Amino acid sequence: MDTFALYRRLTSMPQGKRLFSIAFAQKAPYFATVRPQVREVRPHHAELTIRKRRAVQNHIGTVHAIAVCNGLEAAMGLLAEATTPPGRRWIPKGMSVSYVAKSTTDLLCVADTDPADWAEVGDVPVRVRAMRTDGTVVVEGVITIYVSEKPRT
Repeated sequence: MDTFALYRRLTSMPQGKRLFSIAFAQKAPYFATVRPQVREVRPHHAELTIRKRRAVQNHIGTVHAIAVCNGLEAAMGLLAEATTPPGRRWIPKGMSVSYVAKSTTDLLCVADTDPADWAEVGDVPVRVRAMRTDGTVVVEGVITIYVSEKPRT
């Protein structure tokens, strides 16, 4: 079953978002390091939160920049799973981010695209940002994914 179908199935059940979040982190074990809590997934948009806890903090007590990027990549992956047209596949190609404020609280990681970005195969820019609980953006940037046709078997 594909990721988006599993999300829709599980979120129709009590505690479904929590169950999906656990399953999603197991699918790509490196996501488990930030323990993403998935909030919303739909074509062209995904949101998840990561908690500020000791395991993801740096030496100054903020959420480590790479942990934030891990959360952003998880959000991007959810968006890509929900958005990639049938018969196509995707793979991350690059990431460009700016650290614009300290990550001093739990974070909301958001990924967005526009429908026109998916019209052709090739590079798709996924806009990502992480925000503190007060709404301050702490990291923003673009994760580029490469979308191609699935090989015929």
